[in-house]
Amino acid sequence: SHAKEVLHCLKDKYFKELQNLEVDGQKVEMPQPLSWYPEELAWHTNLSRKILRKSPQLEKFHQFLVSETECGNISRQEAVSMIPPLLLNVNPHHKILDMCAAPGSKTAQLIEMLHADMNVPFPKGFVIANDVDNKRCYLLVHQAKRLNSPCIMVVNHDASSIPNLQIDVDGRKEVLFYDRILCDVPCSGDGTMRKNIDVWKKWTTQNSLQLHGLQLRIATRGVEQLAEGGRMVYSTCSLNPIENEAVIASLLEKSQGALELADVSSELPGLKRMPGITKWKVMLKDGQWFEEWKDVPSNRQTQIRPTMFPVKDEERLKAMNLERCLRILPHHQNTGGFFVAVLIKKSPMPWNKRQPKVHQKLPQRTGDTEVTVANSDNGSECITEEPTLDENEESKKMQELQNSDTEQSKKEGVCGPPPSKKMKLFGFKEDPFVFLPEDDPLFLPIQKFYALDPSFPKMNLLTRTQEGKKRQLYMVSKELRNVLLNNSEKMKVINTGIKVWSRNSDGEQFGCAFRLAQEGIYTLYPFIHARIINVCIEDVKILLTQENPFLSKFSSETQKKVKDMAMGSIVLKYDPDPEKPDDLQCPIVLCGWQGKTSLRAFVPKNERLHYLRMMGVEVFKAKRKDEESESKTEEEVQHRLAQTEEGMDVEDKEHDLVTKMEAEIGEESSHSPVESSAMEVENKIEDLDQSSKNANSPVSQESKDTGTSSGKD
Repeated sequence: SHAKEVLHCLKDKYFKELQNLEVDGQKVEMPQPLSWYPEELAWHTNLSRKILRKSPQLEKFHQFLVSETECGNISRQEAVSMIPPLLLNVNPHHKILDMCAAPGSKTAQLIEMLHADMNVPFPKGFVIANDVDNKRCYLLVHQAKRLNSPCIMVVNHDASSIPNLQIDVDGRKEVLFYDRILCDVPCSGDGTMRKNIDVWKKWTTQNSLQLHGLQLRIATRGVEQLAEGGRMVYSTCSLNPIENEAVIASLLEKSQGALELADVSSELPGLKRMPGITKWKVMLKDGQWFEEWKDVPSNRQTQIRPTMFPVKDEERLKAMNLERCLRILPHHQNTGGFFVAVLIKKSPMPWNKRQPKVHQKLPQRTGDTEVTVANSDNGSECITEEPTLDENEESKKMQELQNSDTEQSKKEGVCGPPPSKKMKLFGFKEDPFVFLPEDDPLFLPIQKFYALDPSFPKMNLLTRTQEGKKRQLYMVSKELRNVLLNNSEKMKVINTGIKVWSRNSDGEQFGCAFRLAQEGIYTLYPFIHARIINVCIEDVKILLTQENPFLSKFSSETQKKVKDMAMGSIVLKYDPDPEKPDDLQCPIVLCGWQGKTSLRAFVPKNERLHYLRMMGVEVFKAKRKDEESESKTEEEVQHRLAQTEEGMDVEDKEHDLVTKMEAEIGEESSHSPVESSAMEVENKIEDLDQSSKNANSPVSQESKDTGTSSGKD
């Protein structure tokens, strides 16, 4: 529902303002919807990044893009790289693996598809997003965090040897197979040459020869972990057949009929595409061409491999249906170049059908946990057969004896980093994920204070500290909890869970030491039965434009509801009125704090701006050239807000005081001002001197465009 409101705002406001606009003497082209993307939810603009950033006429539009991107309502992405997630056909119950996920735009699309129904706080499915590069994993976390989902886990592994994960199914350990896998492999990136200058300088035929083996290994690992009947999308931003059709043909060949290419010609109508090719040649850096493997001299057979050549046998080639692959060419619809293939798994891979006893006994003899993980990687699918399960249990018992400490911590719900020394050589050492014990005294006051529903899954609450005070409480879905608890030794988890409660020292005197966190409120809201105040749209505007408004400013209904409520953390809920179509038509849930004489919202800056934009309040602030122009602009903005609101005069004084207070108490997060001393501010605002000076200091939001040097996205 929020996406529809953003779209409405874009079309009715921002695009209209771009009409007849000229920048540097040139008329601005209007953004256009991508014809093949469902429900007009993707738009294309020809404005360059430089023009967007530098032109004063476009500053308002640029601020909108940056701010909405920050809080996860829009993503800026290359058009063709939106295709793979759409072709995965994701449903909310699907278990999804994104093998090479950074920087995370496609992962964001997948998360969005899981949460297709906003009324379901915990979809049954989840996304495990993996990347081999530790630093890029944090970029991935940043992208995924914007969407506030309890169903995403970011892990750090080499995709070509990503370990088999196990889950607990009715007390038995089973291997986790994924319903959907996105395999967007590292590539030479020659399809990005229109925007990526580096490609022109560095491209050689050698690039694809070096990448082919890795791409094939990643794709093979992917199909091994795919469930029968599942779908895997293989994609590259390259047009070189050695990175594309050669990989797919080789995969189909060795699958011996276990895989087939799906015919997706009827999906994404409006997308111009070319069929996959069936004939190509292989070229060396020095310009030598080869048509068949037998022509390759022996001294070149390490550079060129047999899997790089097309299949010569006509019948086998025809059975592969390589023409079902998609090739997107840049000049067809003004995009980058791209290759996509959709694979469906009909049966286990042939090398997994063998009797798996050898696989299982080998690691048992070595008695080394790490080797167990490595060897069981290959025999992934065999574990679906009954005899294997027993053996798998045996090997598990062996591990239990060796790793009694690890097992003990698992019983306590602690998921530490893997024991491998190799893992610790790169990247940060992650804090453990500690699930709240069943009888944790911490939870009772929270349950009582917010009158949580008996169905609330408290087992899914976790913290990142083993000792000392728990400052934040996070929440994951039941399915991800299962994955975390059963795989902590073999998996390097970078991040998972959304923050639902934060410790607040002032809260204790009112019966609960934890206040609600905005990022988890949409997940938590369905379970909360107390401390909810329904507010009208005018109240929402006051809450979002003023720092700590007095209760007297709110509607009489809101004042009545607040009167009988104890001080502390509260939920503020706005429900749209269908009879007022001009008002905001999507529900809003905000976290707030009720003081003695005032009511405030604890909402991050960009999210505040988002809701205000959706309600038609002008939030644009021009960049300041110097102190004078800054205060002048500020006055204009305040004047505009004052027309929407009454009694805005106190707001500046309150904001000034709150800013000062924040400085005094060294606030740890700009997202939630005065989280630990709401009471102090409360009391000071009561005696606020009406003549205190009017000095507001907004922080201008700069663009945080992240440039990635990789050929991906």
